[in-house]
Amino acid sequence: MTAFDEYERAQWAGRATAYRNSYASLCAHPAGALLDAARAGTGDRILDVGTGPGTVAALAHARGARVTAVDAEPSMVEAARRRVPEADVREALLPRLPFTDGTFDAAVANFVLNHVGDPLAAVRELRRVVRPGGRIAVTIWPYPQPPAQQLWTAVFDAAGVERPADLPRVAPERDFPRTADGLTGLLTRAGLAAACDTISWSHRTDPETWWNGPAGGIGSAGALMSRQDPATITRIRTEYDRHTATYRGADGLLALPTAALLAHATVPTHTG
Repeated sequence: MTAFDEYERAQWAGRATAYRNSYASLCAHPAGALLDAARAGTGDRILDVGTGPGTVAALAHARGARVTAVDAEPSMVEAARRRVPEADVREALLPRLPFTDGTFDAAVANFVLNHVGDPLAAVRELRRVVRPGGRIAVTIWPYPQPPAQQLWTAVFDAAGVERPADLPRVAPERDFPRTADGLTGLLTRAGLAAACDTISWSHRTDPETWWNGPAGGIGSAGALMSRQDPATITRIRTEYDRHTATYRGADGLLALPTAALLAHATVPTHTG
């Protein structure tokens, strides 16, 4: 694993419940489109990589697919097994999956490439375990960030939070632009002719649920929040309440504009 992979493993350790109670509903939104892009249907052998609490796996099972799901985090594996007991759920991580070549009809990865240290190796591994003519579909968060994600940057800036310089990042030679062209280019380098769609929506959530993500250590905002002292947390909360007021409706819920990139491709039937 790269230093970034090791950091991600530590960052997500034991956080299945915190994720489920905060950002899981946000990440669930593209699940149907992801499975549509993978052409997942009755009897298909579907691999859900980075299953988290099993959101995509459960939807694939409901469509009649034969589901295998993997995650690098044991607490996520336990949560997915409880949610989809019919699926084969295992602990495993990219870019080394415990399956032989061409095992699956399709592989999906919902917001997983954001969390790996070698994205190209990860996509090549997805290609390896999918049969020729099978499908691969992946989602990522785009850059520039949509308003929902930009909100946290604005909150931290207003609270005077300094960004640490020691947080691991994907090595520049292994990274890719988080744009539609960048994502399709990544899949192209893995030997896949990909197309990419942008999915835009307004994420409706309770303000406390949105706060609970970083407060529970989830994501890059959570990594930053966890380093702050109580006085700084209080300032962050004050700025959070001020900045989210713009997005609050009469029902008290937030309506946060956001977007995801969905890339999909068919595995070539020829070698090379």
